[in-house]
Amino acid sequence: MGLSAGISPGPLLALVIAASLRSGLKGGLLVALAPLITDVPIVALSVLLANYLPPEALRWVGTVGGLVVIWMGVETLRSGRRAVLPGGADVRAEPRRELGRGVVVNALNPHPYLFWATVGGPALVSGWRISPWHALAFLVPFYALLVGSKMTLAWVVSRGAGGLSQTWYRRLLVGCSLLLLGMGGLLIWQAWSGGLNAG
Repeated sequence: MGLSAGISPGPLLALVIAASLRSGLKGGLLVALAPLITDVPIVALSVLLANYLPPEALRWVGTVGGLVVIWMGVETLRSGRRAVLPGGADVRAEPRRELGRGVVVNALNPHPYLFWATVGGPALVSGWRISPWHALAFLVPFYALLVGSKMTLAWVVSRGAGGLSQTWYRRLLVGCSLLLLGMGGLLIWQAWSGGLNAG
């Protein structure tokens, strides 16, 4: 899910690409770090709300979360077939301003709120009920892949996008959409088989 969120078309991905073209690698990397800043209050609120839900409510939230992930997979599949890897003029701007832009864009993006309210929050609480290590085993790889994939794309774009062709960009998006569809189905199965209610 972190990889899919990291490379799926969206406002932050577009900003990572634009910043990499505009400010070079440093600008793109700073934008890629934005979720580590903006998601802290989103995750905290989602976990607090999910922690007070009874197991029956958590089951329905997990189902809704699975449907949301499936919807994101379908959306990514549809957009991935015709997605265009943007290009632009090599105009160097001030890299330090890019982090602020990234924070604003991600804070106003509804996708993190939707994800953490319906999928991430319940998954984190479910893991925490087993042990804090289970929660970290979900959270750390998720953000490593989310931020890491955006950083990788920033590096590729800042080097002239020589390592990523239009065809492979579309293939990556279609592959991620299939992963999302599978993850959505798995979340629904876990919700009804008791996998989201451990502890």
